[in-house]
Amino acid sequence: MTSMHCRVATTQRELDDALRVRWAVFGGELRLIPGKAPPSRREVSCFDTLETTVHLVVYADREPVATLRMLMTSPEVALATGGRLGIELEQKLDLSGLGGPGMVFAETARFCVLERWRHSEAVAHLQAGIYAESRGRGVTHWIAAANLDTDSWEDASLIARVAAHRGWVSPRWRVKVSEPSESPVLPSSPFYTPMERERAGQGNLGGLRMPRAPSLFARKMGARFIAEPLYDASFRRFTLPLLAALDEIPASTLERFRALDGIVRRAG
Repeated sequence: MTSMHCRVATTQRELDDALRVRWAVFGGELRLIPGKAPPSRREVSCFDTLETTVHLVVYADREPVATLRMLMTSPEVALATGGRLGIELEQKLDLSGLGGPGMVFAETARFCVLERWRHSEAVAHLQAGIYAESRGRGVTHWIAAANLDTDSWEDASLIARVAAHRGWVSPRWRVKVSEPSESPVLPSSPFYTPMERERAGQGNLGGLRMPRAPSLFARKMGARFIAEPLYDASFRRFTLPLLAALDEIPASTLERFRALDGIVRRAG
């Protein structure tokens, strides 16, 4: 029987496991990263080695199968960019109006699970792990951008309309895209079919599909969307920015977390 657990990466080997899983998913399985594959087969960002960055890795026995990165507020990055939080999304979104007494933000990103583990307990372990680690660090809110599985502005805009129809848009927070990237004129990865777009044009949004990532964040983590779709040129996909309050995570999800044995482990 496979034993699964989530660890905070505190060693070079564990960080390496996270970066290799990221490449396997984004560069290999999903082919989202353009250009020639790097010789090391790691997906690496300048944010990965900051002292304020936390990497979580889920292991099935000894095999790394899922990972997630959390960026805490970085004074170093904020000083260099003129931002307030010093997180990556602040380079694309105007977050100046976001905040309030007692609110502590962290950005969650690079959420990925190897294909054969995508419908396993790995997802729950990863979510439970980031929740436990965030609580331990005093985080009250997560900021993220959910992958919409399309490079089509038309479909990304329709996904945002469907999210609003389902009541998943924040009634309190709304931020603007500060530096929008240009999406492809001729998209190569549509999400909706022509028939689905026709139904939407008739005002029938009720039965339309939602991509897995935004649906998962909204239903399981209580996330609400706070901006228009944002094109991520590095992964060639639209995303939908969101905010999730840890105090508003559904009770059913927290109960599921409590059922997991040994939520987060650190290297000893």
